[in-house]
Amino acid sequence: MHRGRLSALLALVALSGFLTTLDNTVINVALPTVQDELGLDVTDLEWVATSYVLSFGALLLAGGRLTDLLGRRSVLAVGLVVFTLASAAAALAGSGTALVVARAVQGSGAALVIPASLAVVAADLPRRRRATAVGLWTASLAVALALGPVIGGFVTEHWGWSWVFLLNVPFGALALLLVPAVPAAGRRRAAGLPALLDLPGVALSALALFLLTYALVKGGETSFSTPPVPLCLWLSAATALTFLVVEARTFLPLVDLRMLRDRFLLGGIAAQVLWGMGVNGVFFFTALYLQQVLGFSPVRAGLAFLPLAGALLLCTPFAERAARLVGAHRSIAAGLVLVAAGLLLVSRVGAGASYADLQPGLVLIGVGSSLTTPLTVRSVEGVPATRTGMASGLVSAAREISGVFGVVLVGIVLTRTERDALHDGADPRTAFLDGYDTGLQLGAGCVLLGAVVTGVALRRPGRHRRRADRADRAGRAGRAGRAGRAGRAGRAG
Repeated sequence: MHRGRLSALLALVALSGFLTTLDNTVINVALPTVQDELGLDVTDLEWVATSYVLSFGALLLAGGRLTDLLGRRSVLAVGLVVFTLASAAAALAGSGTALVVARAVQGSGAALVIPASLAVVAADLPRRRRATAVGLWTASLAVALALGPVIGGFVTEHWGWSWVFLLNVPFGALALLLVPAVPAAGRRRAAGLPALLDLPGVALSALALFLLTYALVKGGETSFSTPPVPLCLWLSAATALTFLVVEARTFLPLVDLRMLRDRFLLGGIAAQVLWGMGVNGVFFFTALYLQQVLGFSPVRAGLAFLPLAGALLLCTPFAERAARLVGAHRSIAAGLVLVAAGLLLVSRVGAGASYADLQPGLVLIGVGSSLTTPLTVRSVEGVPATRTGMASGLVSAAREISGVFGVVLVGIVLTRTERDALHDGADPRTAFLDGYDTGLQLGAGCVLLGAVVTGVALRRPGRHRRRADRADRAGRAGRAGRAGRAGRAGRAG
């Protein structure tokens, strides 16, 4: 591949991941200002914060399938256009309703961008460059998570909240200029049949993911026994079951359930979920801990995450080398163990911690996360090229839902522990810290379970088994060749 095209594709993948992740975090610091200027109540503000992730998570599977049907270049271009125009609309919103709608449209654009960009990595890049691309993509996510609070606080304080969204416009335009680097041959049709989108599957998957995401967000904010959270959870489960039945009987399904027989894909999805459940609690609740317990300003709290992002950027180039040297299942599992150790260290710094006290744990999380970057490639590398968008959509949906679920799970533990501590007479600061520490320990347990899953599911056959497999394939090829030569000789006779 030409060096210029390769550089453009790598830049496009990194920029796509950065943009779509930044918009999920940058708004948090600006919410109080948005509330004052638009006159919103608490419920309106909740929808501003969650409408993006709701539409994003609900439409990821549809975005993956559209990528397979219409081509990576087309879907990526449309997704970037939708995301960029919706960002401009959000910046110009004069009411809470307009802002919520614009944020939801942003999420739908992101749901097209992410599966298409991951499919570009899996199908359009040389195999030796895929790990580099995934490393850049993962690093861009970490940088976006780390810089989101910093950028949101600075921009809101000096320029106004609308610039939080206007900043997306030039970056979105730059990404669109890079889209022509994606090979036009990315468009494929399943077995030569018309490219039909499974509309019932789209509707059912979107509804199930929407209901689940909404229930997790709402339950984390109030209680899982508060209406309509239990109803949404039951309806989500029933809709998901209906979706599986429909997909099993559909000729061109949104999700080919046979893919889930792939041990690497299924194991990769499980590991991705468990990693996201642990790490997302760090970014969300550590930001609260830094401000509410340690008294950091929003900008300084965001800066505390920069060493984590730096460790991730510096160590990611070595992740693929480690995977080749000791085996991906071992290197990724070791990375998850380091992440869990970092979570435990962060949970132990206490109420009198300084900026420096936080860094060993956060840096360890960054180093460990860098070793997990080959996970996405290993998960989808066995999937046929005509299903890379579908597989990428599955992995992305798992990651997004795990992020919401991780924040909610840690939040439930934090809230209940905090409530018990307050009931026992602790002051609010100490009660929050008790809940925070317990929540991070739970996150560490999830990540450790992910390490076990990775070590088992991503383990490849041993050396002797691989050698036997190669010999068996060579024998079959030889027999087929001899049969073909004999047939041609017979016809010639």
